[in-house]
Amino acid sequence: MKYFEVIRTDSHSAARRGRLVTPYGIAETPAFMPVGTRGSVKGLLPAMVRQTGAQIILANTYHLLLRPGPDIVAALGDLHGLMGWEGPILTDSGGYQVFSLSTLNRIGDDGVEFASHIDGAKIYLDARIATETQNRLGADIIMCFDECTPWPCPQRHLEKAVERTIRWAEQCKAAHANGRQMLFGIVQGGVDKALRSRCAAALVLMDFDGYAIGGLSVGEGHDLMTATVRHTAALLPENKPRYLMGVGMPVDIVEAVRAGVDMFDCVLPTRNGRNAFAFTADGPMRMRNSAFSRDTEPIEAECPCPACRQFSRGAIRHFFNVGEMLGPILVTLHNLTYYQRLMGEIRTHIEQGTFNAWADAFGEKHKTENQCELTSNEGKMP
Repeated sequence: MKYFEVIRTDSHSAARRGRLVTPYGIAETPAFMPVGTRGSVKGLLPAMVRQTGAQIILANTYHLLLRPGPDIVAALGDLHGLMGWEGPILTDSGGYQVFSLSTLNRIGDDGVEFASHIDGAKIYLDARIATETQNRLGADIIMCFDECTPWPCPQRHLEKAVERTIRWAEQCKAAHANGRQMLFGIVQGGVDKALRSRCAAALVLMDFDGYAIGGLSVGEGHDLMTATVRHTAALLPENKPRYLMGVGMPVDIVEAVRAGVDMFDCVLPTRNGRNAFAFTADGPMRMRNSAFSRDTEPIEAECPCPACRQFSRGAIRHFFNVGEMLGPILVTLHNLTYYQRLMGEIRTHIEQGTFNAWADAFGEKHKTENQCELTSNEGKMP
């Protein structure tokens, strides 16, 4: 069973409340997916991830293709068995990592040859291989192979990337052979609205199970990103899920929901958690700050996570300062809980018809937080 339904729409914006149904369970949307790049959300047991409120998680095709390989993943019970996760899983195609982490030896209209970031071995990846690999990995949602461009990007390079993305999407659709999986197309085009329109129109004609907006949060800034998301989301079918890839600052998520986006993933809550950076309703906290050395308060009084229920700010600061692994684990748990609570609040406001006014207030309160020094999309490493 796989389908998507829109339950409620906001009368003052394009925000919508939905439900994504997969063979491994349901994800209420708008949804945030924690990133488990190599088959685990770093430092956390699956039950701990579930405790944060997460219903769907993400893994990365590029990294799993290199190690342990799709044959071993399949032998271990596909990604659900490998990850010990009984809920829905999404895999990205690996295209972003090929173009950002690897040494590209050759790129052509057929595919790419690159050097593994692990041992330098030459590997070839094209649309068919990326799709067949994801078919074997067994996630509930898989992504088309695409070319993600940097920022800034020369116009001709951007145009070629869109051409390849459209061509490769056709090849992915033809190669897709696992009927239990949803296949999403990815709209590329940088911040060029004409190219976004062209790419979206071509992909919509192919009738994918869902559509992603890729190639953002790579340095273009909040305003350009928001304008591009607003333009692109409006081009996508209303009865299909819309996924904004790799975008995770809370203010960016809220604005993307306002534009009609349903799904998000990002490394920010996990990576920042390991670096003592905690997200809270009142703004970020850097837990290594000496001001917390004798602080007996929790990170956030209203938060139900184990870090806030059982530990003080001073204790967590101590764990970081002495290199105890409990510090990164606790702040990762807190951050993922913060994100899931945020998504729950978003869903509630859409249901109650109060989302647009709430989003205005949220944006005003948190408008300075996009200066976070850790980027949203860097390598999709959790």
